[in-house]
Amino acid sequence: MNQALAISQNTLPSASGNLDAYIQNAYKFPVLDASVEHDLAVQLRDHEDLEAARSLIMHNLRFVVQIARGYQGYGLPLGDLIQEGNIGLMKSVKRFDPDKGVRLVSFAVHWIRAEIHEYILRNWRIVKVATTKAQRKLFFNLRSAKKRLGWLNHQEVEQVAKDLGVKPEEVLQMESRLSGQDIGFDNTPESEEENQFVSPASYLPDPAADPARIAEDSDWNEQYHARLHDAMKQLDERSQDILASRWLADDKVTLHDLADRYSVSAERIRQLEANAIKKLKATLVA
Repeated sequence: MNQALAISQNTLPSASGNLDAYIQNAYKFPVLDASVEHDLAVQLRDHEDLEAARSLIMHNLRFVVQIARGYQGYGLPLGDLIQEGNIGLMKSVKRFDPDKGVRLVSFAVHWIRAEIHEYILRNWRIVKVATTKAQRKLFFNLRSAKKRLGWLNHQEVEQVAKDLGVKPEEVLQMESRLSGQDIGFDNTPESEEENQFVSPASYLPDPAADPARIAEDSDWNEQYHARLHDAMKQLDERSQDILASRWLADDKVTLHDLADRYSVSAERIRQLEANAIKKLKATLVA
């Protein structure tokens, strides 16, 4: 089993390169039908089928992307979040029991989030306080250069900047960083109220929501919008403009406005609109 996951990990596309290309590739793998997913999981469990493991992973990469996007507010690279989530996905595939009657994504989401949470915990307080030679000099000399505790006044900022050969703005920025306090990742409501800050863990997604339903609904919406866009392109230019003006624009126009635009009656615009909607429905349900 470890060999299967190792092989799957080696064949996974990397999110550390071109992120847009990676996400596009991840979405090229369609969502598996429940019965197909079950059969693959059985193959993996009973026969340690390497291709079954790979298929389960590849066809669920899109869900890792969706979950990782929910953690972008932490200021960490989306590519790194996706990579960590992929590790959780592979761990879940190894432990997934197809006889439990749940979809893989419902089981995997907890492993995906656990890996992402661990990554956030490791990197939450890693702040690049000094990335250049001048900033490192400022970092190590600022405290000794100050004449008093508290914030530097304008005259002191100018003097420190002159003495250390940096810009006044860099002095203020470094002082702000050095004056910041560490906060706990997962504080109690009492500690948050006492210290008047909200812990990072408070921004995590609500675990009460069904992850499979959220992921599948999001995926369905994306596919529906893509199909709608393709269906719209099959209409003639006038029909596209009528539907876009009537239903998709922020400032929707009336039948009479479109009638004036095309020099026809409002009833004719209504007929064109109805025919265009009928064609769209036929394309979408095909």
